[in-house]
Amino acid sequence: MTEQTYRRAGHTNWLGRAADLQVQERTLDSGDVIPWHTHTTITDTFFCLEGTVSIELLGPTGRALLTPGQSHVVPPNQPHEVTPHGPARCRFILVQGMGKYDRQPVDPKTWRAAPSAG
Repeated sequence: MTEQTYRRAGHTNWLGRAADLQVQERTLDSGDVIPWHTHTTITDTFFCLEGTVSIELLGPTGRALLTPGQSHVVPPNQPHEVTPHGPARCRFILVQGMGKYDRQPVDPKTWRAAPSAG
């Protein structure tokens, strides 16, 4: 998937946009997927409002399951995929920043972490 073919999953309600910060309320219905991707400079911070948000992670591999009131931070360069957990929809606030927004599609089957410096 190239960036040109990417379509935002679910419903997006933009709460704010600036040069180096985006804030949105996202709603994902059962079956909606924000596909695997990473960002080079920005951090994604998720705040669950409704349902259960599932954030699958690589580098290191893991999963964050957020229920209302919980949050999770995905740092730059960590691949992630976001879905509702279970049959119900989920709703969350997504804060993306600070820095220039970019989105790099990731194939979880072939992705490898960059070697650590040092």
